[in-house]
Amino acid sequence: MDRAVTRPDGVAAIPVESVDPIDLPGGSWSRIMLSGTSVGAGTAFGVSSFAPGTTTALMTHESEELAYVVSGTGHLQMEDDIVAYTAGTALYIPPKVWHAVVNTGNEPVVMVFAFAHPEYPPTERRSVSA
Repeated sequence: MDRAVTRPDGVAAIPVESVDPIDLPGGSWSRIMLSGTSVGAGTAFGVSSFAPGTTTALMTHESEELAYVVSGTGHLQMEDDIVAYTAGTALYIPPKVWHAVVNTGNEPVVMVFAFAHPEYPPTERRSVSA
């Protein structure tokens, strides 16, 4: 399957290759696979790949985030703490909690994620302090 299929009843099958990536620093990327815009969903769902050695900006979302680590190792950098993860870890990030994704391993960290929002939610970003 190499293209998106949406049936008259609304059921959809969206291959990852059919969604344009959102480029992130260091060769990382994110794709919003399902959303209100793409399929009429009330929840946004996507996948991200974070290259080895990368750290995202600190961010906070208006809605909660659920994520599952498919591969890789790293941690969430909180404002004054870290939360470690490895492949097979599910993550829950409440609304308005500042966090950055850090890949500490030698392979990409691949995460699937969902937001309780029909699109990628309103998000604030700031630099991670050294």
